[in-house]
Amino acid sequence: MPSASTEASTPVGAVPTVPAPDSRLAPGGPGYRRMSLALFLAGVATFALLYSTQALLPLVSGDFGVSASEASWTVSAATGALALFVLPMSALSERFGRRTMMTASLAVAVSVGLLVPFAPSLGALVALRAVQGAALAGLPASATAYLAEEVRPKALITAIGLFVAGNSVGGMSGRVITGWVAQEWGWRVAVGVIGLLAVACAVAFRLLLPAPRHFTPGSLRPRVLARTVRGHLANPLLRRLYAIGALFMTVFGGVYTVIGYRLTEAPFSLPQGIVGSVFLVYLVGTVSASTAGRLVARLGRRGSLYLAGGTTASGLLLSLAGSLPLVLLGLVLITAGFFAGHAVASSAVSHTATHGRAQASALYQSAYYVGSSAGSTLGAVAFHAGGWAGTVGIGLLAVLGVVSVTVLGSHAARVRARRGPALTC
Repeated sequence: MPSASTEASTPVGAVPTVPAPDSRLAPGGPGYRRMSLALFLAGVATFALLYSTQALLPLVSGDFGVSASEASWTVSAATGALALFVLPMSALSERFGRRTMMTASLAVAVSVGLLVPFAPSLGALVALRAVQGAALAGLPASATAYLAEEVRPKALITAIGLFVAGNSVGGMSGRVITGWVAQEWGWRVAVGVIGLLAVACAVAFRLLLPAPRHFTPGSLRPRVLARTVRGHLANPLLRRLYAIGALFMTVFGGVYTVIGYRLTEAPFSLPQGIVGSVFLVYLVGTVSASTAGRLVARLGRRGSLYLAGGTTASGLLLSLAGSLPLVLLGLVLITAGFFAGHAVASSAVSHTATHGRAQASALYQSAYYVGSSAGSTLGAVAFHAGGWAGTVGIGLLAVLGVVSVTVLGSHAARVRARRGPALTC
């Protein structure tokens, strides 16, 4: 029954207005599972292609007669190109649509992936990998913008966590498959198999992803784009989130670029297939990323970042041990901490940006993959100079940066809380 106050406030003969139902996707609703699976497969294809040579670097070094730091450019070129092109690609997605941009990016990336096995030299391989990274730049920022527009806010962290979980599965499957295939038939056949896997994921993605219902085309004018980017960079919270994404990825890129060299050398001397299987620890990242929403609900965003940073640092220190089980446990902790921190930070970007979400996500992705390129290069150089301890040292400095930036955010929050009552007086 309507209350007396409602009857008094509603004119006689008028029909009370009823809020329109939220038509965005939600868990259990129509289209949500298809959307989740489609973007999960897109994440699988992205990371499988982007890091397809990472587990094979010792073989690439032997084939072309180059050092670890030179071979690492097959990873750094892809991630660096992605970081460079992600912002202009996000602008195109504002004009032509998220689904269109993601489909085109995957189509070009998988086409180049089928050419990579035929690279005649290290220079040609690095060039192809750079083109592949530039093509993939259209996917990450468009995916998070699509989710922010098409998924209800309460389900956003979980949805982005599933996309990040797809990244972890792609990274894992790509490295495990390439490790065993390369052991039998060489690295060229291995990256060719990854290219075929990515083709299957790209086709399934396009068939499954629901058509966008809440996308509004934006402008491609450079002034509008520049104004949006300046607005995001002027936001202190977004700047901190960008820094956190870059620092977390510096750790991850350095560790997983170098770990193959460490495990194939004494005292472990593992065969390539077993080294590739080590990347099964990515499954831990799948779990930690997909549960990021519950972690934030319990600890808050900053508490979750502290936990992720502490877990990553513990794993780095544990990996210094000379025992293989302890090294593997260290990799588990590093992976869990990284994917949890990445899922929390990337979802916070989408939640914080009230306009130009594709550009906000693109800036995060750009910082993230700059961190990956820096980690791959610095980790390899540090390993060449000081062994695994040098790589761990780079990682610990990056984790210290994550904690410092998060502390800065906590301090800023306390300052705002103290000023709040004064502003209302």
